[in-house]
Amino acid sequence: MVALQALPAGASLMPGMTAAEAIPAGHKVAIRPIAGGEAVLKYGQVIGVATQAIAAGAHVHVQNLGMGAHRQDYGFGTAAVPLMPVDAPASFRGFHRPSGRVGTRNHIGILTSVNCAGSVARFIAEEVERQGWLRDFPNVDGIVPIVHGTGCGMSGKGEGYETLFRTIAGYGHNPNFGAILMVGLGCEVMQIPDLIDRQALKDSARFRYMTIQQTGGTRATVDKGVAILRELAAEANRAQRQDAPASKLVLGMQCGGSDGYSGITANPALGHASDLLVRHGGISILSETSEIYGAEHLLTRRASDAATGRKLIDLIEWWEDYTARNFGEMDNNPSPGNKRGGLTTILEKSLGAVAKGGAAPLSGVYRYAEPIDTPGFVFMDSPGYDPCSVTGQVASGANLIAFTTGRGSVSGYRPVPCIKLASNPELWRRMKPDMDVDCGEVLSGVTLEVKGREIFDLMLRVASGEETKSEAQGFGAVEFVPWQIGAVM
Repeated sequence: MVALQALPAGASLMPGMTAAEAIPAGHKVAIRPIAGGEAVLKYGQVIGVATQAIAAGAHVHVQNLGMGAHRQDYGFGTAAVPLMPVDAPASFRGFHRPSGRVGTRNHIGILTSVNCAGSVARFIAEEVERQGWLRDFPNVDGIVPIVHGTGCGMSGKGEGYETLFRTIAGYGHNPNFGAILMVGLGCEVMQIPDLIDRQALKDSARFRYMTIQQTGGTRATVDKGVAILRELAAEANRAQRQDAPASKLVLGMQCGGSDGYSGITANPALGHASDLLVRHGGISILSETSEIYGAEHLLTRRASDAATGRKLIDLIEWWEDYTARNFGEMDNNPSPGNKRGGLTTILEKSLGAVAKGGAAPLSGVYRYAEPIDTPGFVFMDSPGYDPCSVTGQVASGANLIAFTTGRGSVSGYRPVPCIKLASNPELWRRMKPDMDVDCGEVLSGVTLEVKGREIFDLMLRVASGEETKSEAQGFGAVEFVPWQIGAVM
């Protein structure tokens, strides 16, 4: 049982049972005596093992619940049930791109190949803002400098290089950019000519590039960059919002700062919205491989075929090796904030996290930042660190992000709008300027289906241009965080 509010010792829980001690809101209560060493269930699944005897009505948390050994029955594809298509297709107003994809925003991006170009990229954006001419292009949503902390001091081959390469190239192709200026230093490992040749970033009307060294230094690069951006703005401004089917939405789903309510309110409500999108023919992306650990069997059983399910387990096994060789553990979650919110083990956290994926079959499994071209519900490999995970989803093609939180995560992910879903009413009241949807209403009787429809309808409005809370507050300047794998050299 989960306490829907803080309960004092002696509070009535159910007929014949009272709280044996004070229970914080969102935390677990034993509904019967549990012997030491016995498996503890939540969501009908094992979330850990009692480390001591637990009385009925007692608080179940870190003081008496641990991980324990766990084995899963992957049952590849045994529970994959296709969803019925919708009778009346929904639509939104978006920016149609030559690639066939549709943007929900029309930004101009300044991509950087290396950290050494980051300040200059921001200088260019700041100079455009100072000059004020962007207001002459009403269809352009803004200039977004994409800066990061790598691109050099790394091997020029291997999984670390390929991951960064896919990430930068993926941002170059994201449909929420109406035009791109790429800026490099010139001598870095991640060379711009390689990005252009291998990823066909060659649309001269919408894509330009330069290096600081070749252009003549900082001031010359800023001046040239501003001039180029004015030309790109004129081209991007030609795009106008037009009707597009909901099948053109690519939704990245995240959870961060989760609590004991997340798995019973915000995450399953988002799961219903995800299923609606899949029924419309769209793409819904679940990620954070380290935070589905212990619940991966719920996804493999929904895999469209055994090969797809096996790809997910291959990722889990890679992560087990990755964490071991870096002296980590797969069960090092939940975080201190998660634990204060009532989550005890990674098994419990993962079972709540996979609820974001609804009930649709798992139709594809992808590497981090790999282009996603399979309609339906898919999984993209990533760390559980939210900015890093969303960065991969955007590089994979996401044009919309939905982010559940129970503790109060604040972030944004330009060029992609982010919808924040609060898991409990107290968070909604306390941080309403940061939250877009109050999923805590589920605790008061609103059904998950109704809340899921509310989220889906908001997704369509945001995709059509409605501003999210994170956009209104200006988030998105520091949340581009590529996954760094390998040695810094």
